[in-house]
Amino acid sequence: MNEPEKFDLVIIGRGAAAFSAAIKASELSNGEMTIAMVGTGPIGGTCVNVGCVPSKYLLEASHSVFKPAHPRMPGLHETQVKYDFSEIMEGLRSYVNHARDSKYVKVIENYSNVKLFTGLGSFLDKKTVVITGPDGKEAGKVSGSNILIATGSRPSIPNIKGLSNTGFLTSDTIWEIRELPESVAIIGGGAIGLEIGQALLHFGSKVNVIEAMDSILPQTEPEIRDALKKQLESEGMRLYLKARVSAVSQSGKWKSLDVTTHNGNEKLTVKEIIVATGRQPNTEYLNLEKVGVKTDPRGLIITSDTMKTSATGIYAAGDCVSKNMFLETLAAREGVIAVSNIFGENIKIDYDSTTWAVFTNPQVAGVGMTEREFSKKNGSCSTRTFSLDNLTKASIVGETEGLIKITVDPKDNRVIGMHIMAPNATDIITEGAYAVRNRFTIDDIISTSHIFPSFSEGVKLAAQSFIRDISKMACCVE
Repeated sequence: MNEPEKFDLVIIGRGAAAFSAAIKASELSNGEMTIAMVGTGPIGGTCVNVGCVPSKYLLEASHSVFKPAHPRMPGLHETQVKYDFSEIMEGLRSYVNHARDSKYVKVIENYSNVKLFTGLGSFLDKKTVVITGPDGKEAGKVSGSNILIATGSRPSIPNIKGLSNTGFLTSDTIWEIRELPESVAIIGGGAIGLEIGQALLHFGSKVNVIEAMDSILPQTEPEIRDALKKQLESEGMRLYLKARVSAVSQSGKWKSLDVTTHNGNEKLTVKEIIVATGRQPNTEYLNLEKVGVKTDPRGLIITSDTMKTSATGIYAAGDCVSKNMFLETLAAREGVIAVSNIFGENIKIDYDSTTWAVFTNPQVAGVGMTEREFSKKNGSCSTRTFSLDNLTKASIVGETEGLIKITVDPKDNRVIGMHIMAPNATDIITEGAYAVRNRFTIDDIISTSHIFPSFSEGVKLAAQSFIRDISKMACCVE
């Protein structure tokens, strides 16, 4: 029997969590810790290859087409932007390749203590990982004093009659298309479905989104998701809420979906189907039960707030971990925390101040608890919702559809949640993260200078609305 190659740390996976962990371990050990990184698929994992990077590229390109045709300021006339969708997609793929090469492939080459292995890793015992090559045969073994599982996730495919035979795209495969589909049905009204949907809508596709729940983006405040729904529908997106697809079929180049809604059954015919019903963890091949690593009913690995699993010496980070949010930046943070604790520290993950975002236009972002979540846990809370109608910057550029909602603990006016819908909500929300993490009060926000005119000023105005009627305020009143 071949002896395993020995390392100080074995990382199963090679996405954001894995890279973050490997780099942190190298830094903490001054490059002396030997590290094995085992994985399949493109280096860099979901975010750079099929997630954040290509989706935001496509969105930005689509906005460049849509906005000139829908000017918001007086005196600006509609302008049709000529574009080549096939060339845009080629540019997208080229940029993804560049980002992967510059941010992952070339970066890891700087760490001579890290050795990459290509293949599926699975546990032989608590210290040993077997590597299975593309041909299904064993390609080697590695062992480590500590092991970090960072195997990520993949699209979850619903069990719908006829779906597999008809064919469909996912958030992993849509980046390979070369022609803009004339019409699409997107199954799933979460962040992935709405981002891809609005991008295709802005290019000119007829977009239908089918969501099983009674609202889009259930993780945010109802005022914000209702406002986004109104905005998307005004642009031409058709949203089916509390609806399910019971069957799918194909006739020639057209695909038909049998949709069950609260108004009855409806047949929807489109050129393409996109499945965006969430993601599932890549954990089924790891032999977790063999080493005593516990998972939840979805197959996600259960960890403590120090990223330890139920098995001594085995940690987990990223999309394969049981939690409510699946984000590239959060995965990276979990990887750092896991490695730091391997080195004897006692750092805990802070999910309460973790930000999340949806890059539609307007963008949506949030941090902390919603009004409903805090009230359910504590009985009551205090909230204010500020409309961008009252924000000078929004009025100047003609984008007043947004909202900023702040939730505070009535006992001490401490900010416990902030949710934003605004053109650059993803930039502004960091202020909310600071507030939640550092237990700031609304007075702390009010007493901090904000630029006028700016969208971030809306956070201060939202805080001021707790203490005065902002409709009776002049600009920049303290």
